[in-house]
Order: sequence, then structure tokens, then C-alpha cells
Amino acid sequence: MNAIPVPKTSWRQRAVRRAVSPALFDFWATRLNPLWTLEQPLARLVSRTAASRDAVTLVLRPNRHWQGMLPGQHVNIGVEIEGRRLVRSYSPTPLDDGTLAITVKAMPGGVVSGHLAKAARIGDVVTLGQAFGEMTLPSDTDDLLLLAAGSGITPMRALVRSLAARGMPVKVDLLYWARDRADLCFVDELNQLAATHPRLRVRTLLTRAGVEPERRVDDVSLESIEDLQARRVLACGPGGFVEAARGRLQGYVAHFDAEAFSTPATVEGEAGEVQVHLARSGRTLTLARGTSLLEGLEAQGLRPRHGCRMGICNTCACGRASGTVRHTLTGDRDSEPSTPVRLCVSAPSTDLVLDL
Repeated sequence: MNAIPVPKTSWRQRAVRRAVSPALFDFWATRLNPLWTLEQPLARLVSRTAASRDAVTLVLRPNRHWQGMLPGQHVNIGVEIEGRRLVRSYSPTPLDDGTLAITVKAMPGGVVSGHLAKAARIGDVVTLGQAFGEMTLPSDTDDLLLLAAGSGITPMRALVRSLAARGMPVKVDLLYWARDRADLCFVDELNQLAATHPRLRVRTLLTRAGVEPERRVDDVSLESIEDLQARRVLACGPGGFVEAARGRLQGYVAHFDAEAFSTPATVEGEAGEVQVHLARSGRTLTLARGTSLLEGLEAQGLRPRHGCRMGICNTCACGRASGTVRHTLTGDRDSEPSTPVRLCVSAPSTDLVLDL
């Protein structure tokens, strides 16, 4: 995987840092220009357009502290809502002029997604975390099968655009599921790229449209995919979609990588409650076994640090003294005390002691 270059700290920055704290510098500098900071990557919203029936594409211009990203990676974006700084993860598309495009769908109960999709205005400034995530393309990748559902199309769009800029060096089949045509994002752009590059084939599958809705990922025909067993498969979408794709293809294809932006439904046998002791605060809480630790702690009024909510950025990782957790995306269980627990994708299987 290509590395992102890390800019060196200038002598001016080092001198300023010795004279004043970054927080104090940022406080006064941003009053002259909202993007002036000593170290913090920020971005200004420069345009917004409708992407589908209930999603918008926002274009952000980063300041000079932004280190860049690889297509397919994620970025934690922070917004201030009612005096609170809230952070969520998105997969931007890097554009040729140095800006970033994110597509946001207002989710039911989603404070940040609702704000970005409906209330954000041109000129608003957001914080940027540095890029993370492993769903990227090596320089000599295998032929690809890309599987996307809902908002999972956003990293796939970035990957396809990157490959198109390189002349589409491999065969790529993109299967994109949505409920109906009004929910599709980027479909005209993707079809145009497919018309330009014969190695790219795009297929949209509408699961709630027409007399005979399309089959879902666990049942769709893949007979038209040439050399399927030799393909690298990348899947992105809701947890249930990723889980179904993994069950069908992992172990059958050359490589299978996936990222889910929501957790699957509770698995059978995970009912009941456990006791979770928080060692640093001294509190003991009763949490549901079928719910992620992050959701369970938030339901108790706690606000543990977190970012992507997908198990990628490790912002929510914490130590564990004892107990077993279940990975909500893969079903794997882990009871090794030396392994950090990622709260967003870990559900308690037994009583736990966490370093919180």
C-alpha cells in the first residue's frame, strides 16, 4: 500500500510552539481566519449538491495541516452542535483540486448526519482527523469485485475514480445495491466511467423496485464475474450486508476485505445481561449481551471516546482486565486480557472489567 507523506514541522512552527500553546494560538488565529491553526487539520465547506433522494455531497477544502489520504480510506470529521464537538467517520473522495467530497445521508436519530445533510452551510468549518483504514489498492492489485450497499458506495467511488485515472489497469466489477432508483448515488458518473473503460462493469440492483426486485448479496447470481475465485473482493455497507457477503465469498475468492458502517442484528443465543465494571471510575453497569459496548455505555449516559463506530480507527479501544467479548461483525470471541477492546464492535459475552 502506498504511504501518505508526513509533512515536516517547520522551524517557524517549532518556534511558535515553544512560545505559546497550540490551543491558545488556534483560539486567536481562527478569529482572523477560521482555517488558521498551528497544527489542527480543518476544512471549510465550499459546496453542497444533492446526491440522491435523501443524501447530499459536501465538498470540503482542507487547510495546510491536512496530510492527504488514499482512495478508500476514512476520515473522522468533527462538527460543533449545540456547544458539543461530535465526531463521525466518513469516506471522502479526493478531488483533483485538493478538496474532499463526502456524501452524507441523514440517518434516523443521527445527530451529526442530520446536521451535515440538512443544516450545514457554505463556509462552515469542520475538524479533520488523519486518514485511516485498510480498504485501499496496492499498486499491483488483482482483478476486483466491489460490493456496495447504501452509503457503502462512497469508498467504492473513490477506488473506481483512482483506477480510472490510472487507465483501469485491472478488471473491475461493481455491484451496487439500493432500495430503488431514487436512493442511488453517483450512478451517472459510474456508468460514464464504465462506458469509457471497457474493463469496468457497473451493475445496480434495486431490492424494492419493480415487479421482481433484485436478489440480495447472499443470493445474487455471480456467474457473469470472470475468474471469480481469483478476484480480490471489497465489500462495504450495513453490517448485515457485509456479514452476508463474507459468509458467501470468504474462503472462496483470492482475498476478501470488508468494512461495515452498522452492526448486524443480535445473534441467536446472545440474550441476557452482564456486569461490566469500569476500573478507573469504579462504576459497575448492567449491559445487554447483544449490544455493542459503546452503545451500552452511551445508553447509561457515558461518553467514551470514539470515532468511526466501525472498528477501524481504534479511537474507542481500551484495556481489559478480564472477561470475554464477541466481535459484532465477525462473531469471533476474544478473552485475551492483553488485547485492547474496540468498544464499537465488541459486545460483552461475559462479565467484564474494562480500563475506563
